[in-house]
Amino acid sequence: MHATISAKLINITAAALTGAALLFGAGTHADAAANQIVARVSLSQQVMEVLVDGQPTFTWKVSTGDSAHVTPTGSFKPTSMHEMWYSKKYDNAPMPHSVFFSGGYAVHATNAIKRLGQPASHGCVRLHPDNAADFYQLVETFGPANTSIVIVK
Repeated sequence: MHATISAKLINITAAALTGAALLFGAGTHADAAANQIVARVSLSQQVMEVLVDGQPTFTWKVSTGDSAHVTPTGSFKPTSMHEMWYSKKYDNAPMPHSVFFSGGYAVHATNAIKRLGQPASHGCVRLHPDNAADFYQLVETFGPANTSIVIVK
């Protein structure tokens, strides 16, 4: 399954980069959705929908904050990215492919894949490792300035 997603990701990013080259090379004006990623996280549905250039492209199960830990809502921009991060707050817990968006909150991979689709985190947005790697690559390719993480109830 990851190979299929990666192939789709390669096609998307190649098309987006070609579009960006045309945009910047030709000096044309593009709509606001062009060369943008929007990751919309639904806390009630425990899913992340990723729109690339305004088009729904991926829908992934997530785990967000459990009953004792809140996941912040709102619209955020990535503030930092780390291929591997270890939580300073939670016993050096590994957080592969972390895309931080608000203080210590990040979208990142988890090994607790059986818990995806239900609240289970300390507030971060957890993804399957394959999906977290793909999301990280998308953000890296499009750039944090062209990425929005929107978390809704």
